[in-house]
Amino acid sequence: MEPTVGGLVSRAARELGSRADELTSDVQRRLLRELPALWDDPDVARIAGENVAEHIDAALFGLEHAIEPRLIELPPADLERAQILARHGIPLSAMLRAFRLAEEIVLDRLLAELPRLSDDAEQVSEAARLLNAMSTMYVDRVSEQGVVAFQEERDRRLRWRSAMVNEAGMRIGTTLDIARTAQELADLATDHFADVVTVDLLDTVLRGEDVVEGPPVLRRMARGPADGPDPPEAIAPQQLHIPADGSPSAEALASGRPSRHQHGRARGVPRAHSTLAVPLRARGTTLGVAEFHRLTNPARYDDEDLLLAQEISARAAVAVDNARRYTHARATAVTLQRSLLPQEVPEQSAVDVAYRYLPGSGAGVGGDWYDVIPLSGARVALVVGDVVGHGIRAAATMGRLRTAVRTLADIDLPPDELLTHLNDVVVRVATEACTDPGAEPDADVGGDNGATCLYAVYDPVSRRCTLARAGDVPPAVVVRDGTAELLDPPPGPPLGRGGLPFETVEVDLPEGSLLALYTDGLIGAPDHDTDAGLTTLREVLARSATSLEAACDTVLEALRPARRDDDIALLLARTRALGADRVATWDLEADPAVVAKARSDVSRQLAAWGLENLEFTAELVVSELVTNAIRYGRSPISLRLIHDRTLLCEVSDASSTTPHLRRARVLDEGGRGLLLVAQLAGQWGTRHARRGKTVWAELDDSAEFPALAFG
Repeated sequence: MEPTVGGLVSRAARELGSRADELTSDVQRRLLRELPALWDDPDVARIAGENVAEHIDAALFGLEHAIEPRLIELPPADLERAQILARHGIPLSAMLRAFRLAEEIVLDRLLAELPRLSDDAEQVSEAARLLNAMSTMYVDRVSEQGVVAFQEERDRRLRWRSAMVNEAGMRIGTTLDIARTAQELADLATDHFADVVTVDLLDTVLRGEDVVEGPPVLRRMARGPADGPDPPEAIAPQQLHIPADGSPSAEALASGRPSRHQHGRARGVPRAHSTLAVPLRARGTTLGVAEFHRLTNPARYDDEDLLLAQEISARAAVAVDNARRYTHARATAVTLQRSLLPQEVPEQSAVDVAYRYLPGSGAGVGGDWYDVIPLSGARVALVVGDVVGHGIRAAATMGRLRTAVRTLADIDLPPDELLTHLNDVVVRVATEACTDPGAEPDADVGGDNGATCLYAVYDPVSRRCTLARAGDVPPAVVVRDGTAELLDPPPGPPLGRGGLPFETVEVDLPEGSLLALYTDGLIGAPDHDTDAGLTTLREVLARSATSLEAACDTVLEALRPARRDDDIALLLARTRALGADRVATWDLEADPAVVAKARSDVSRQLAAWGLENLEFTAELVVSELVTNAIRYGRSPISLRLIHDRTLLCEVSDASSTTPHLRRARVLDEGGRGLLLVAQLAGQWGTRHARRGKTVWAELDDSAEFPALAFG
């Protein structure tokens, strides 16, 4: 029997210390089985093994020599190892659990030694309690110190990653050139954390196609550095290639997710031993893939590196997408200038439409056009217009005006303001035509310059239509009882002529009303005057209870002259309505406390609509929009949800200040709300009323929480 409890503990520690190697192996086997993450990377496995052995030696030495746990000298490299674990992306919980598992095994072995060294049951019990207390104190001390070192390293890496993301915002996307943007991504990464970077874009994306059929064909857009070691496959700039099955690029393109790959090192060969593959995705479309390789840098990529690569690649993808959209928009604008008709009418829920275009039979093609433009809040804009003259110049001017109308509609201008801006476009086009020394005279065009346009906005929620016109062609409407009448918005001057300002008129349209917009070629003809044409139009529309397509044919048969000197554009729209069961509105106080209630109201409403899949996204968007309105807007404040083809979230207030996205700095407490909305929403924007504004966001099943970290 040992003379003291302390002596018994000391002897047990000495006996177990003689088998320290065996004990260390047992602990390592247990950790390998229960915490495999510590052994995936050879460097981390070596560090973990050394840490286990040194802590066992330190703990047994302290017990053998009766040193208080708080005074036991810890392994000198312990803090450094905690930092290395943090740099390799090992979770803090794994490190702490490793300490507890090791303590459990060592303590069990010590407790098993006590009955062999003493037959005094009371002394063994006292020694067991002492061992429990001392081991707990030692592990707590080691854990606390490890947590501090671990967290300091994680914080340092977080600051570094945030700085890299901010630098990416300044260095990537400086132009609307796709190749330049791809090279900026490669240059940034090779400057800071990669030996070789390659950026490949899908060839279909570069051609303006979003659908990939068959194996993905990539085009090498960038490589960095230019004078660095070769990546795994040497592919020339702009070369087309297909990624091999099972390669990091192929997996990233197929899954849409970033991935980390470790390879064996080869002595004397510049071969990548660690690779990150990150798909370039923007607005729900995969644009290509970027690969980040380490060849000479001995450190393997970890999850923190993967997150950084994902963040800067996301910025590059948006910049590439902006560049390709800009390129395609320019090409589309050129095509529209030479086009006579919209290729298709976009989907929307406010109206059913049918349309016809008939070119003039004498002087050639002219400048008549029509358009249907979806707007925020489930509304729709209906447009008809007519450029003075015929021939190439009139058709090209029509394309420019139609594009201008769509551009102005995108920023949600009221009809009268839109026509005012469109008038400036017509004046500028006429000025350019007069001052262009290389312009050839157009024999088809007379001396007049100008255009007419009718712009109407219909809201299926309020069932109200707002109209403004430039020129003297009034629209017609047929309500449910079959009554046909001409609407008479104040006739503003033709575009390009100057004079009186444009004005709007608002009319309430019951659901199912038929609205007819047309150009003057329909009602003005050699065999009848304009008044007679308008009378006939009203009579025909009043009798048109058939489909819209049949109604278009009936109107043209009744009014089309035998000889058409002018083009005819006809647009018929039958109104729909969104009932109260598809719209929810709440008036909000200017108090931050209402944000939580707004989220709850939204959650209940989505449940009633069966849209629980959008609940999380909608609550986030509503929280940001309502918070912004309370913080920066003015009362009254209201929240509206519209269940249309998508979920529309709108927050209105009495301030006319337009919110803008901005890049928040690392230490800023705010400034990320609209960026979050922009990432979650399919579309978002601001529209202004006579008093105040509405910030809206459109959500659908494609909305996802962004992988982008905000620092």
